Amino acid sequence: MNQPKFGTIEWIDLSVPNAGEVRDFYSQVAGWTSSPVNVADYEDYCVHPAGSEQPVAGICHAKGENADMPTQWLIYINVEDLDNSIRRCTALGGSIVVPMRDMGSHGRMCVIKDPAGAVAALIEPRSE
Repeated sequence: MNQPKFGTIEWIDLSVPNAGEVRDFYSQVAGWTSSPVNVADYEDYCVHPAGSEQPVAGICHAKGENADMPTQWLIYINVEDLDNSIRRCTALGGSIVVPMRDMGSHGRMCVIKDPAGAVAALIEPRSE
């Protein structure tokens, strides 16, 4: 496995109440195809550029763990030490939108708002 490059964008997600409808919208508008991601008793989706098996983003239902996610395209930024990044965020005038949570084999994450009001997720990848 490659070492994460801290400070880079790891992933992009969109959490919405109507994930299937929004997935179909982007299929028609951007030419994306999708693959299902099983979550509890429903499916979220990875979306792929036409002709590619490599996903570029996720479209998720705004329920379960994603119930409190903002309805917007959300970037996930790799950080080396999530606890430290959270402390620095709040000390510099930012705030926590979604508290830190474990993402299993992917690591830990939280959603922050910067002093200008922009929202992003921070992710500390699980070390091998």
